[in-house]
Amino acid sequence: MNILYIMFDQLRFDYLSCAGHPHLHTPHIDAIAQQGMRFSRAYVQSPVCGSSRMSSYTGRYTSSHGAQQNGYPLRVGEMTMGDHLRGAGMDCWLIGKTHMAVDAKGMARLGLAPDSVIGARQAECGFDVWQRDDGLWGEGPDGMYDAKRSPYNEYLKSKGYPGDNPWKDFANAGVEGADGDDIASGWFMANAGKPANIAEEDSETPWLTTQAIRFIEQATEKSNGPWCAHVSYIKPHWPYIVPAPYNDMYGPNHVPVATRHPDERVDPHPVYAAFMNNPIGRAFSREEVRQAVIPTYMGLIKQIDDQMGRLFGFLRDSGRMQDTMIVITSDHGDYLGDHWLGEKDLFHEPSVKVPLIIYDPCAEADDTRGTVCDDLVEAIDLLPTFLESAGGEPAGHILEGRSLVPLLHGEHPDDWRDYAISEYDYAPSPVSVQLGVAPQDARLFMVVDKRWKFMHAEGGFRPMLFDLENDPQEFFDLGADPAQSEVIALMYQRLGNWGRRMSQRVTRSDHDIETARGAARRKGIVLGVFDGSDVDDDLTVKYRGKVPQSPR
Repeated sequence: MNILYIMFDQLRFDYLSCAGHPHLHTPHIDAIAQQGMRFSRAYVQSPVCGSSRMSSYTGRYTSSHGAQQNGYPLRVGEMTMGDHLRGAGMDCWLIGKTHMAVDAKGMARLGLAPDSVIGARQAECGFDVWQRDDGLWGEGPDGMYDAKRSPYNEYLKSKGYPGDNPWKDFANAGVEGADGDDIASGWFMANAGKPANIAEEDSETPWLTTQAIRFIEQATEKSNGPWCAHVSYIKPHWPYIVPAPYNDMYGPNHVPVATRHPDERVDPHPVYAAFMNNPIGRAFSREEVRQAVIPTYMGLIKQIDDQMGRLFGFLRDSGRMQDTMIVITSDHGDYLGDHWLGEKDLFHEPSVKVPLIIYDPCAEADDTRGTVCDDLVEAIDLLPTFLESAGGEPAGHILEGRSLVPLLHGEHPDDWRDYAISEYDYAPSPVSVQLGVAPQDARLFMVVDKRWKFMHAEGGFRPMLFDLENDPQEFFDLGADPAQSEVIALMYQRLGNWGRRMSQRVTRSDHDIETARGAARRKGIVLGVFDGSDVDDDLTVKYRGKVPQSPR
């Protein structure tokens, strides 16, 4: 079985028609949900691109792998999806974005050349690269945001788009002015409704879909064995701009009322208040910003779904649907003005909960097709799922998630998790300076169960608490309510139990330890023996007998 692991950047869990969106019709993604299982409570391990992805790619929490923010390198030697799957006989390829920062110092210390096979894999999060494009080719007075090669820009140049950075001048900009020759940058949200100045077929989502199809075509021709292809799209991530005809498919009548309440601004938690009052929060608190951005965000998603129709049609026509697991998910959501916030960062549902749909072609999954699972699942569950599906040996001493295969096959383990965890390191943010929090204390932790969502903030702040049963929209923070002391104590107990997990003993499994018990005695380390009669003779046979003759 092959694995097609599709990730969209910044796609909200509720902006799909199969998840109940009232206006956005996504039939091709919906069809995969109908053929597979949709998970309604899937949480990422950090609500920001880089750290969330590093958790997905390692199967480990952010405080375990250490890459807790964008730009934090993933340390050399951390086991990744590619390492695990290659050990099970499955190739693992990247097509698109990872947001991985390489541990260049670690590679230099160990003498790993970036152009060697092992060095390249260490530099690319364990993947073999068909096409890497992290998709943010912003440019400012201090240079490029991402200094790496841009294969997408090279493609645009080959199609005749001029300039050094057609990503910013064409793919993510419209035009304006009396003569229509002035750049209307997608970075300015007022331009969101303008069509991007690019042929739709040349824009980022169709380009990456073509790359994915080409990969599958050549993999089928070579027939070198099973593969996992991580097809990782940059959209619907900002800049919020999309080519025609998607730019005006939706309008003000399709923009939902913001999920926010005036009481959220009354004596809010200090960290929450700081994010509400940062430039992004202030911008998305303005209704004109929401009215400009959300129709375009929906257009980007509609384009995504149309391209999924193209990709899944190719799989059907080539016979690959019968032997390919398909996973559709995101690295985090987008507030879009809900809770007076923009972007992501905190732990409200629009930010930390993601879509997750899995189509398993195995006959064992037939009974669950078209169902919705409301068990608590985490993004780190995907790698154990892939490993089990590939026939690999379990690696519970390394992987901190759990395989979803039992759920996909209609089984429900009695010991399934009672709560899910997410973490966020906001030390690089100006918010930490505003709050006077040292880098080591600029950390947030979420614990969520079937009813309650809890947030702990280091640095001496009180917790936040929401009753999801009676307040599903998360308007009323009960973290300072004495009546909730028992719930808060339970959540701190859970956080403490999780914090004491075995997370760093990754070179020895429990099985290794169990089988090694007593091995030292059988190799001559017979501590605690008085005269030899208190142990089996074979343990001391090397210590009995005649003294060997001396050569002198």
